Amino acid sequence: MAICTVHTTPSLSMPNTHLNQRQVIFFTSARKNQFFRGQNRAFTVSCSADAKTVVIGLAADSGCGKSTFMRRLTSVFGGAAEPPKGGNPDSNTLISDTTTVICLDDYHSLDRTGRKEKGVTALDPKANDFDLMYEQVKALKEGKAVDKPIYNHVTGLLDPPEVIQPPKILVIEGLHPMFDERVRDLLDFSIYLDISNEVKFAWKIQRDMAERGHSLESIKASIEARKPDFDSFIDPQKKYADAVIEVLPTQLIPGDNEGKVLRVRLIQKEGLKHFSPVYLFDEGSTISWIPCGRKLTCSYPGIKFTYGPETYFSNEVSVLEMDGQFDRLDELIYVESHLSNLSSKFYGEVTQQMLKHSDFPGSNNGTGLFQTIIGLKIRDLYEQIVAERAAATAQAAKV
Repeated sequence: MAICTVHTTPSLSMPNTHLNQRQVIFFTSARKNQFFRGQNRAFTVSCSADAKTVVIGLAADSGCGKSTFMRRLTSVFGGAAEPPKGGNPDSNTLISDTTTVICLDDYHSLDRTGRKEKGVTALDPKANDFDLMYEQVKALKEGKAVDKPIYNHVTGLLDPPEVIQPPKILVIEGLHPMFDERVRDLLDFSIYLDISNEVKFAWKIQRDMAERGHSLESIKASIEARKPDFDSFIDPQKKYADAVIEVLPTQLIPGDNEGKVLRVRLIQKEGLKHFSPVYLFDEGSTISWIPCGRKLTCSYPGIKFTYGPETYFSNEVSVLEMDGQFDRLDELIYVESHLSNLSSKFYGEVTQQMLKHSDFPGSNNGTGLFQTIIGLKIRDLYEQIVAERAAATAQAAKV
């Protein structure tokens, strides 16, 4: 749908010409100016799409589960997320019916060799083009296509750009979605994946040794080399996030550091316009719940949920926490029935989504559960924003 402005002027043969203007609604997505003539009047129609792209930011360090989160998120909206058809096979972009996911590595201003020569990591702002990032995210939000660069993770080079059309929902994921204030202000919602050092180390060993053939020594060296820049440039972004998924070692097993059993906290900012935090049993109360029993099978070390209000970087937040892991995902419905403000379309949708992607990493613990919940909240946020814009368009048509 587009808002069109109609300018009417009397024919040039008529005396005392003047200009009148009126807005009307045309059900079209086209952007165009058209000129009509009839009955001594000329009509100039200017149309522009009123549905802007909703922009979501996801920040996390390398190897912290951004890709899995993106797959869960796009699944909530339906349609398979795939690279642009007919484009660069090494493109980092994923496109579905509703969403486009852009990897912010594409805005590296230095390729792998250039970073090595200058002695900087990809985490350093000096290795990234924030001006271009801002300009292109802003353009996409305004409904304009962009020629986005491609950072080739295989070769370490900057490949020729690809055309990105404005989607309904744009997700920018990577190291710096909330670093630059200009980009941060474009976000309609932001998430930070906060993985503790112990868990991050365990995950990177699993990924880089098993999938990429790296040695244990090289993984340790990589983590240590990145840590100063991570602490300086990546980690501080979590204070700007609307939701933080914090992954920690379990407290159910004393001294555990294997990273197999996890304690996951969903930190939700209060007072946001389009976001109502999920709560357990009673909103605003402090709750501790061990659900194991006849309706939820729990092997050692069990499962524990907690919920309550906290302060996070001077912001009032609600925190939902899960420690432990599920033995049977189909029994998750019991937990789901005690959670409120899920923004689900029907009873059991969270459980359905989890079962649908039971092979995804984190599907048996709080990482998968809270990623799924945030995906549903983002869908709800998008629908609220679209409804508000439609109402504003209808109101404008009456003026």
